[in-house]
Amino acid sequence: MTDRTALIVGCGVAGPVLAVFLQRAGITPIVYEGRPTPRDEAGFFLNLAPNGLDVLDTLDSGDEIRQRGTPTTTVVFQNHRGKQLAENPETTVLIKRGLLTKSLREAALERGVTVEFGKRLTDVDISGERSVTARFADGSEAHGDLLVGCDGVHSRTRRSIMPNAPQPRYAGVIDSGGFTHSASVSPSEGVFRMTFGTNGFFGYQVVPSGEVYWFENVHRPTEPDRQQLDAISDEEWRAKLLDIHRTDHEPILEIIRSTDGIGKWPNYEMPSLSTWHEGPVCLIGDAAHAMLPSAGQGAAMAMEDAIALAKCLRDIQSPEEAFAAFERRRKDRVERIAKNARRNSNRKAPTNAVTRKLRDLVLPFFLKMGVKSAERTYSHTVDWDESMTRS
Repeated sequence: MTDRTALIVGCGVAGPVLAVFLQRAGITPIVYEGRPTPRDEAGFFLNLAPNGLDVLDTLDSGDEIRQRGTPTTTVVFQNHRGKQLAENPETTVLIKRGLLTKSLREAALERGVTVEFGKRLTDVDISGERSVTARFADGSEAHGDLLVGCDGVHSRTRRSIMPNAPQPRYAGVIDSGGFTHSASVSPSEGVFRMTFGTNGFFGYQVVPSGEVYWFENVHRPTEPDRQQLDAISDEEWRAKLLDIHRTDHEPILEIIRSTDGIGKWPNYEMPSLSTWHEGPVCLIGDAAHAMLPSAGQGAAMAMEDAIALAKCLRDIQSPEEAFAAFERRRKDRVERIAKNARRNSNRKAPTNAVTRKLRDLVLPFFLKMGVKSAERTYSHTVDWDESMTRS
């Protein structure tokens, strides 16, 4: 069957990548995005890992992403006084999220993929084994042979087809981040510096243009109301971060002070789902298995999902059987990486003076172990030319 139509919900990272691979497989993809227009300047940044870049190389888009981003070659971990705890090699590409999603969307459009904006999904109707209908807030509908939800941790696709599935779980951490310029911050030369502060975790890298990319994690046990969090002014939030890091080494305070437009958002992860698919509908990326950002693997996992699912749909005619084969091949790897992300996030938790000293002593050992784990994660490849089977 080469005349199938796939409805793809979400035009972030996974959606455009999946669309191009499905097109290669002879399946017609149509991407539906809930936002009325692209938001290429929105969001912050990520470090795209080698396993994600490997997928983009297969897509013939890897070199463009490398050119638009900045290499991170080393991660230096420090304590709150600036003492170096470990120096780990790194091979990622630091890139603004909006620039990444723009590049992926443009790559899909250049290949003739249809992308429709202003299509906020409200419901999915499975009317038969090989038929699915997507309904949108503007009153329109779309019909296809299969549907893939690439619509993030708060996926409407998931809520529609799996109303009893567990909900995203607040991870007890609020992320902050932003971009700034400051003459007092030294060039990074490819080094991303991360600090286990007295009351929060802070990281930054200076790209060749002199712009500082930074993030901050602070633990908050109770989940914040998102509207109330968004309503906090930039000045008030900046003052809060300056207080959190008041005893930490420079240039942390200078970076925070000099930043306009500090973003803030709660961290969520998905509890393990019993299945990622229902009938002719499947979830991938954060919609299926959102993990904490401490793994640095959210985007890469979404890209791996996209190529792996496209292969299954290419070689297995029944969508349900293809989805089942995809899940069998992906679930163990994804859940292992999510577990590592959870463990790494817990190590960032602020401690008292005694346990902080103990942590500084043992942390270098665990960070070296993390290098080996990262190497295994990074070396994973999905061979597009390999034939897939149901088993």
